[in-house]
Amino acid sequence: MTQAQHIAIIGAGMAGIACARTLAQAGHRVTVFEKSRGVGGRMATRQTPFGSFDHGAQYFTVRDARFALALDTVPGLVRPWSANTVRVLDPLGRVAAAGLPGRESHWVPVPGMNALVKRWSEPLQGQIELQTRVTRIERDATHSQQWQLRTTGENDSQRVFGGFDAVLLALPCAQAAGLLQGTTQAKSLVKQISQVQVAPCWTLMLAFPQAMQPGMYALGPQWNAARSSHHRIAWLTRESSKPGRERVERWTVQASAAWSQEHLNDDEDRVQAKLLKAFSEITGIRAQPSFATVHRWHYAQTIQALGTSHAWDAKARIGVCGDWCLGHRVEDAFISGLELALQVA
Repeated sequence: MTQAQHIAIIGAGMAGIACARTLAQAGHRVTVFEKSRGVGGRMATRQTPFGSFDHGAQYFTVRDARFALALDTVPGLVRPWSANTVRVLDPLGRVAAAGLPGRESHWVPVPGMNALVKRWSEPLQGQIELQTRVTRIERDATHSQQWQLRTTGENDSQRVFGGFDAVLLALPCAQAAGLLQGTTQAKSLVKQISQVQVAPCWTLMLAFPQAMQPGMYALGPQWNAARSSHHRIAWLTRESSKPGRERVERWTVQASAAWSQEHLNDDEDRVQAKLLKAFSEITGIRAQPSFATVHRWHYAQTIQALGTSHAWDAKARIGVCGDWCLGHRVEDAFISGLELALQVA
């Protein structure tokens, strides 16, 4: 394909930005639509008066050579994180197995997980429509072989964007399916992704600035990250242990998939109280945090992946990508977006 196309990409997380930058580098015109106020998706960083929290993806690995080459374009932005990770904890917080000898390196962007997607999105400035939710995909009103998108923005403002030669959805599978179900030309894609299963995740963020007082050491355990067998909690991280982060004692706690699903629609205060109790049991930290809040991710960890890097309907010129196509890792999202772009280009 040598002729430049105008391509709509819905979603500005890792998959969407990887897809958009690849297409733009190939000479295509792209417009990215993102319902949130910024790019990053689950590579998210929450700013607070006590410091930042990586409340989505905690780190990433580098297994694919193409991902490694892409990271070489942002020297100094990504650093290794020596997490001193505990493998398993019993429900009472005792360490069942400490240390992960020979484990692969963990990497984090600086100053927060969202920094990498932000940097890669910089060449796309002016081509990203933030706080713009796509509500419908339909044939263009004036060019029947092209697509148009109906959107809702700030203050419920409505717009129609048209003239797209292809539409690519870099969304959680359930959201992608919801949009595609209203498009008769994309029935094959809906069927393909219908078997994908993705679990939710409640995330707790805690800050203990009192630990910074003179003469005091870090609160709690000696480890900085843990995979937990506690029925409520799957993962804990001491945020201040990551490179380039603030020194205030802060913890990000991610609930287990099963517990998150069971309590998906619970009141936030109730979820916070239950997760805080489990956090105290695991870490031995009984002090009251000066800051505590929770965030609910409806689509977090892939349980059943698509099994291929992306799905593309060449006749309809609609495609989907996301980490859920291959798994749940950050580099899964990158490879998915990259390979869909290469397919389209």
